[in-house]
Amino acid sequence: MTTVAADISVHDLHNTLRGETEFALLDVREQEEFSRAHILLACCAPLSRLELMVERLVPCKKTPVFVMDDGLSEDLNRGERAARVLAAMGYRAVRVVGGGLKAWREAGFVTVNGVGALSKGFGEYVEVVQQTPRLPPEKIKELLDDIRVRTIVIDVRPTGEYRNMNIPGSINLPGCEVTYRLAEVVKDPGTTIIINCAGRTRSIIGTQTLLNAAVPNRVVALKGGTMNWQLAGFDLEYGSTRPVPPITEEGRHMAEQRIRKVAEMYHVRFVDPRQVAAWQAEAGHKTLYLFDVRQPREYASGHIPGSISAQGGQLVQATDEYAAVRNGRYILMDDDELRAIMTAHWLQQMGLPQVFVLKGGIFNAAVLAPQGLTEGGDCPEGRAPTGGVSAEEAARQMESRAGILCINVGASNLHRARHICGAKWVARAYLPRVRPLYPQAGRIILTAEQSAHAALAAQDARALWPDAAVSFIQGGTPAWERAGLPLETGMPCALCAEDDIWYRPYTDVNASKEAMQDYFDWESGLVDKIKADGCVNFNVKSR
Repeated sequence: MTTVAADISVHDLHNTLRGETEFALLDVREQEEFSRAHILLACCAPLSRLELMVERLVPCKKTPVFVMDDGLSEDLNRGERAARVLAAMGYRAVRVVGGGLKAWREAGFVTVNGVGALSKGFGEYVEVVQQTPRLPPEKIKELLDDIRVRTIVIDVRPTGEYRNMNIPGSINLPGCEVTYRLAEVVKDPGTTIIINCAGRTRSIIGTQTLLNAAVPNRVVALKGGTMNWQLAGFDLEYGSTRPVPPITEEGRHMAEQRIRKVAEMYHVRFVDPRQVAAWQAEAGHKTLYLFDVRQPREYASGHIPGSISAQGGQLVQATDEYAAVRNGRYILMDDDELRAIMTAHWLQQMGLPQVFVLKGGIFNAAVLAPQGLTEGGDCPEGRAPTGGVSAEEAARQMESRAGILCINVGASNLHRARHICGAKWVARAYLPRVRPLYPQAGRIILTAEQSAHAALAAQDARALWPDAAVSFIQGGTPAWERAGLPLETGMPCALCAEDDIWYRPYTDVNASKEAMQDYFDWESGLVDKIKADGCVNFNVKSR
């Protein structure tokens, strides 16, 4: 029988974080709480959604998993609750960080704020060590306006972000696509290439990617990306429909020449499909991640079963969103090794010890896909639950019976945008605090964007209200909307703080100047924080 081990002290945890063994540190607070302060190597895995995300983040159930909360909210006891959830799911080495974040800080250990701090701090470190060239928006605008200078602006963000807002006339080459597809958009070595993202990290990494690949052009980063461009008073373009240019055989050949040299220079490691298959057989004992670094549409057209779509640029930009286990095996794959190589050479420099490129690409890996490649996108989080009531039945119950408590445990921003009339909002982990507010509730209906999320909340509610009739809406709030049932907007009744989402200023077209400047200040301060933490060593080559 699986049990939760005794607590681990913050001092023992600190020693573990500095070691070379596999572990996962899961901070189970809500994302906004996490963003205010957390341990550098912690992965945000809110208790509210833990069952829906943990098997991707921690695929091997023998991995030592440390869970922690704030150490303050004893009535919620999120660390212990998370440990019980993980134990029930079959995780065999779960320990709670005694005293949580409070004890960590009292011991004098370093915390960081924001989200994706390790990856973003890595970008800042790259800029310092490799002296990545950059120019402020005013200088970039001068270049673009100078008819004597041939320039091109390349935006390295995912297509969705690019379409949200971009520099007018820019071309979208997301992440590792920038080297792979460069020849399709830059024909002249005399053209100055300007790389941008929304802020700093991806601009730095994108610029340095081309420099590492030894392109003959002048390459510079737009300092501060679209946010800084906006702060400088320059116009942005919204809703661009320019596609990522397709790869040609000639362009692929040029990319290969450059990328193979990167592989040799940075000692990128390759692994045969048969070895990966052998590691898959060991996956119950040692962590193995299979990341497909191509664009999502390519992944959807055919991928190796069990692989996860993780665009190369995003895997570097937000590593902890894809993998919570430190020191596990990372297998990177695409169709011809090239984009995987460029992603791998960054992850190696980030200090990840076991990063490999699948030799020959996915189309030469029949041993990993004996039934052929799998089509379709990523599997949605959680399995579709059985049971529940239809949206129409829930509506009939709410219309015919007084006193029904309808609770939405989905994302607060989506609840604010539209929700079932009369529904109250709360993050699922906070349901124990709702019980005293409605002690006599006789019938409770749960909803969310996903049925799986609502079904899990319904299980919690049955334990909290054992005498109540508890159900969830099959298909959640989207099913209610599809049925044409009435919705309302706003947040008339939030039963806890709206701490479930950290709002990124670089995705908000209406972000304030103060929010954008605070974001820049945070990014630029991360290098000192990481050095003070002492648990991570980057392996970046100086120029």
